[in-house]
Amino acid sequence: MMNRFKTTILLSLLTILLVSMGGAIGGQGGMIIAFGMAAVMNFGSYWFSDKIVLKMYNAQEITREVHPSFYGMVERLAGRAGLPMPKVYIIPDDSPNAFATGRNPEHAAVAATEGILRILTPDELEGVMAHELAHVKNRDILISTIAATIAGAISMIGNMLQWGAMFGAGRGDDEEGGGAGGLIGTLVMAIVAPIAAMLIQMAVSRSREYLADASGAEICGRPLALAGALRKLHNASQAIPLHDARPATAHMFIVNPLTGGGMMSLFSTHPPMEERIARLESLANRPH
Repeated sequence: MMNRFKTTILLSLLTILLVSMGGAIGGQGGMIIAFGMAAVMNFGSYWFSDKIVLKMYNAQEITREVHPSFYGMVERLAGRAGLPMPKVYIIPDDSPNAFATGRNPEHAAVAATEGILRILTPDELEGVMAHELAHVKNRDILISTIAATIAGAISMIGNMLQWGAMFGAGRGDDEEGGGAGGLIGTLVMAIVAPIAAMLIQMAVSRSREYLADASGAEICGRPLALAGALRKLHNASQAIPLHDARPATAHMFIVNPLTGGGMMSLFSTHPPMEERIARLESLANRPH
């Protein structure tokens, strides 16, 4: 419940930030335009983002006849979660990872790399696919798509504000003696707002990962199997990076496909792996 509440607050903050930036450019009219731009971008993402990302990673759809064990596993878990059967894809990549996509449970897909099918035990793989189906059940894909789209719109407006500031925005105010303050304020918003939007987007993603871990553990009934899978995936994905991994889609995967530590971990779309594993172990130790 707390994760859902936090997600609502964070999405509201993103929307307020977007509308405020639109107002900085064009007053009330700018606010309306900014909100409309986000709506159009969200419409496109809602209908086409799943097809784009599956094609991006060369995911191949499979059937029961092609891969009976993996397909059957997803089918059993979907039934246990009370979900329609999603489309199932395999990504021809040695890096172990998986993701879910689709605008709603009726139009969902789950994808796993060849690498993850090789290194995990059946119980661990079941935990991973339960996690991905939890994303579908919780409608996380739609939420993260909205967050990414609004954050992208804020970055675009931030660029517009920077160019406007450089080429004379606030010049009229300058004649009245307040131009310097207005120009500085515009530049600050142009720089700070996109960074704030990125951090909020990442906070949304982290909240949804914790929720999917808990829901996935409930679906498969084995929190420790999912914890063991996460531990393996974290180490192996660092050793074997995902080909063509992109920051724009990193939040979709069960473990971050982008390598990097130190300061980069502050900007990760995923929670700390140690914390995810600790929470799952705590779930396993709860009295039933």
